[in-house]
Amino acid sequence: MSRSFRYTLIVVLAALGTALAAVGGWRYARASAPISGPIIVISIDTLRADHLPAYGYAKVRTPAIDALAADAVVFERAYAHVPQTLPAHVAMLSGRLPFDTGVRDDGDNVKEAERLLPQLLRERGFTTGGVVSSALLRRDTGIDRGFDFFDAEMPEGAPDTPDAGVVRTERDGALSEAIAERWLDQQHSSRVFLFLHLNEPHAPYAPPARFAAYAPYDGEIAYSDEIVGRLLKYLKTHQLYDRSTIVLLSDHGEGLGDHGEQEHGLFVYDEAIHVPFILKEAAGVGAGRRVTDLVQHVDLVPTILDLVKAPIPGNLRGRSLKTLLDGAGRPPAQPVYAEALYGRTHFGWSDVKTTTDGRYQYILAPREEVYDLEHDPHQRHNLADTGADAHQALRDALAHLAPPAKEPEGIRPDPKDRVAVLETYRAALALAANHKWSSAIALLQGIVKEDEGSAEVWRQIASFASRIDRHDIAVDADRHLVELDPTDARASLDAAAALLKLRKLNDAHEQAAQALQALETLETLETAPSRDRASSARAHLLLAQIALDRRDADQARQEAVLAREADPTLPMPTYVDARLLYDQGQYEDALPLFEQANQDIKRAHAAPVLPLHYYAADTLAHLDRDEEAEAEYGEALRDFPRDVRARGGLATLYHATGRPEEAGRAIDGLLRVTPTPEGYALAARLWNTFGNSRQADNVRAEARRAFPEPAKKKGR
Repeated sequence: MSRSFRYTLIVVLAALGTALAAVGGWRYARASAPISGPIIVISIDTLRADHLPAYGYAKVRTPAIDALAADAVVFERAYAHVPQTLPAHVAMLSGRLPFDTGVRDDGDNVKEAERLLPQLLRERGFTTGGVVSSALLRRDTGIDRGFDFFDAEMPEGAPDTPDAGVVRTERDGALSEAIAERWLDQQHSSRVFLFLHLNEPHAPYAPPARFAAYAPYDGEIAYSDEIVGRLLKYLKTHQLYDRSTIVLLSDHGEGLGDHGEQEHGLFVYDEAIHVPFILKEAAGVGAGRRVTDLVQHVDLVPTILDLVKAPIPGNLRGRSLKTLLDGAGRPPAQPVYAEALYGRTHFGWSDVKTTTDGRYQYILAPREEVYDLEHDPHQRHNLADTGADAHQALRDALAHLAPPAKEPEGIRPDPKDRVAVLETYRAALALAANHKWSSAIALLQGIVKEDEGSAEVWRQIASFASRIDRHDIAVDADRHLVELDPTDARASLDAAAALLKLRKLNDAHEQAAQALQALETLETLETAPSRDRASSARAHLLLAQIALDRRDADQARQEAVLAREADPTLPMPTYVDARLLYDQGQYEDALPLFEQANQDIKRAHAAPVLPLHYYAADTLAHLDRDEEAEAEYGEALRDFPRDVRARGGLATLYHATGRPEEAGRAIDGLLRVTPTPEGYALAARLWNTFGNSRQADNVRAEARRAFPEPAKKKGR
C-alpha cells in the first residue's frame, strides 16, 4: 500500500469518525434536551392490554395503534391502580396512589391541595387542554384542575325520546377528537399538553356497523383505533407528529367474564388492571423497543416531568421511566398496588386489595389469593394455601404500602361470593338503559329480597319506579333507604316528592319534616356544605307545595321564605303568591308574578326547579293569549321535557286553535317521552276530549300491554 493511499485512507476514516461522532452527539443532544413540542396523552377507557394486536391479540385490527407502537416504546407489563374511571385517572394524572389522593370511587372528588400533571406542566410554560368523553370525568370532580381548556360537555337526549332533556353519561369519541383538533388549531405554540379521553370500548358496546365483523368489545376497540388514527393524521398533516411526545394508555381493563365479572370494578385480576402503555418520544428515541419491566400508572407523571426537565415533587409514588425509554438502565423495581372498593362502597361487601412483583400476585380479601403469573397467567390456580414463598413477602409489601383497614375485612362478604348479585344488578341497569323499567325493577327487587341491606339497589329501584309513575314502589324503596340510614335526607325528600304525587299530603309532610330533622345536625345553614343547603331548600320547597295543595296560604308563605333563605336563587315567595292567585282563578293578577319569578330565575342563572313556564303558559291560555301561551309551553318543555301537563296543555292549545294534526303529534310526543301510566291516561283523556274515542281506546289498549295488571291471587 502506497504512502499516499494510506494517508488518504486515514483522512477518510478520520472524517467518517468525526461525522459519526457528530451524529451520535446530535442524537444524544436530541434525547437529552427537554421536550419543547406537544405532549399528548390519549386515554382509551376500559381497554384490556391483551385485546390489542400490539400485545399479541389477533382478533381485531388496530392499524393506527400498531403504527404508533412501532414508533414508540411498548411497556408490556403496565398496571392500573383502580378498575374505575375517575380514581384511575386521578392516580394517572397525580402520580399518587388512590389512598393518597382520597379518590377511591367514581363518586369522590379531587382535593384542592392535589396537584395534577396539567398544573405542573402549565407552570413550565405549557398551554394545557383536556377533552373527555365520560360524565365520570366531569368538571365538578376536580379532574379539570390545571387545564386552560377543559371540555366535558355530554350531549342531551333528543327532544322526543324518553331521555329528553337528560344529559347523557358519555360522548362519542369522534366528537371529542374533533374538539381536540379545534383546540390544537387555536394554539400559537407547539408547547402544549393535550389530554384526550375516549370512552370506547366502555360498555354498553355498540360499535359502528362497519365493525360488525368483530365481537362487540373488539369492534369498539377498532373504532377507538380509528379515532386515534384521525388524531395522528392531524399531527402528521400539521408537521407535529415527529416533534410530539405521545402516550397511549388505558385507565383499566374489562372482565369479559374471565372471573365471573363482565365489566369492571369488583375485582383486581389481570384482565381488570393490566393496561396498555405506549410512549413515543420526540426524535424517535427508543422506537420499537419493548420493555418487560413492571410499570404503573403513577409512573406517568414523574416520567413526563423528567422529559421536560422539571422538578419531580417528593410526594409522588411513581418513578421516572426515562432510563427504560432510552435503554440507559433500569429503575429500581417496586411492587404495584391496586384496589377495588366498588363492592364495599355500593353493596357493603369487602374491599379487595392487591400487590404484585410481576411474577406473583397477592390478593387480600376474606379468602386470600396468590397466583403465579408466569405459569398461570389467567389466574386459575390459587396458591394461598400451598405455602408459596411469595405469599408472605407480598402480604408484607401490601401492608407496607396500604393503610390498614379500619375493621377486619373478614366480617364483610367476599366479593367472589357476590359476583352473581353484581351481574344481576348490571343486567337491570342495562334494561333501564333501554327503558325497560318494569323488568329492571323486577330484577332489583329479586336482589333485595335476598339482601335488604343494599342501599345502592334500593336507590335504583326508587329511581326507576319514578320514571314509570310507580310512586308507591318508589316510596317503599326510599323508606328502606331511610331505615338503613336515618340521616339520609335525600331519601326522605324523594319519598316526600313521591307521596306528594300520590296525593298523600300528610305522609309527604312527615317525610319532608324528617329530612329537615336529619339536616339539623349542622350548626348553621351558612356553614353547611352546598349539597345540604340544597337539600334544606328542597325540603322547604316541598313543604310549600304541600301547603298549597292543602290551601294553607300562611304555611305556604312561611315555607317559601325558608326555602329562599336556604337558596337565594329560588323565587319562592313570588311563586307562592302567584300560585295562590292562580288557584283562585285570578289569572290577570297571577300572570305578572309568574313572569317576575321566571325573570328572577333567569337573572340568577339558576337551574329550573319550579314549573314556572307551565303555570305562565296555562295562565295565558286561560286569558286567551294563545300565541304567548304556545311559546311558554315550549319553554316549559325545554326546562322539563317529561312534564305531561305541559305536553297535554300544548296539545289542547293546538286543538282549540284549529290545528288537529299538530295536536295529534303533540300527543304522540307525550307518549314517546313519557310512556308511563300517567302519560297513557292523559293521552286517552285528550283523545276523548277531542272527540276521537277510537284513538282513546287504542291508547288504553297500548297502556294495558305496556303495564299489565298483576294477576290476582285465587282464594283457597
